Amino acid sequence: MNYTEFVHAVETMINQRKEGGLKATVYTAVKNNDTRRTGVILETPGINLSPTIYLEEFYESYLGGKTINEIVDELLETYEKIKKDESWDYEKIFDFQKVRERIVYRLVNTEKNEQMLQDVPHREILDLSLIYYVLLDASEKGTTAMLISDRHMDQWKTTEEILWSEADRNTRRLLMAECFTMQYAMSELLGAAGKEARREQNLLESEEKGEDKMYVLSNRARSNGAACMIYPYVLRMMGDILEEDFYILPSSIHEVILVPASAGISVAEMEKMVCEINETQVPEEEILGSHVYRYSRKNKTISMGGKAYQVKEETK
Repeated sequence: MNYTEFVHAVETMINQRKEGGLKATVYTAVKNNDTRRTGVILETPGINLSPTIYLEEFYESYLGGKTINEIVDELLETYEKIKKDESWDYEKIFDFQKVRERIVYRLVNTEKNEQMLQDVPHREILDLSLIYYVLLDASEKGTTAMLISDRHMDQWKTTEEILWSEADRNTRRLLMAECFTMQYAMSELLGAAGKEARREQNLLESEEKGEDKMYVLSNRARSNGAACMIYPYVLRMMGDILEEDFYILPSSIHEVILVPASAGISVAEMEKMVCEINETQVPEEEILGSHVYRYSRKNKTISMGGKAYQVKEETK
């Protein structure tokens, strides 16, 4: 059976079991870059938690020979783990005072998210848009967050300016920036980098240049870390460390690559590199863009195609 048929078969099996009143409903979510993912929402009477579990990995197991019964057993184990691990009180969502210190921002591609941006507070930064979330959880495994819509903003009786003020302060506090040489980033990806060396290798902590022609900028959670490029102090610090202007390559929504201007790589070559990475290595949902930006130490600006964004100046 194809993926759609598989999802409906899982839904039917869960509802036939009726374990503890558990109900499954097929749900298709519109994600970043107008991509769509289909999974099941699981609801149990009396429990204020209704997670959506996407089934792509379970489908791979099915194609590998597992039965629907075995798949549902695994899915229900996942659901029980979510219930056990869940520490966030979702009632807080209705009270702005209880969530304001958890409001953060992310960067997405404006053109690829035109439909979504019609319904959420945002501000444009060159060809990107900054959108707001409530950060529910963050760890080295990733983040859990709720997108803030116009509906939430109306419910809270707040404004985009207030959201920006809160997120500007919270994002760099809750999702601290880290910048490494490409060499170290690759060793970390391959599991060859020790955790004890991470702080020493973080250029924003050591303020030492490191020997490389490319640097990877993200946050500690390695989730939606491209937003670090507009943290007030990060680009200024990197400019001081590198002692020159540099280019910013949008490798994905999770990180950007910094290339010193003296590296001798043309903008055309770098944009070709980004496009190739987008086509071959980055899931559609995680693509940030294909344009290369330049940071000016003198002007404290990020520029692209004749347009410039003034980075907010502030000490760390």
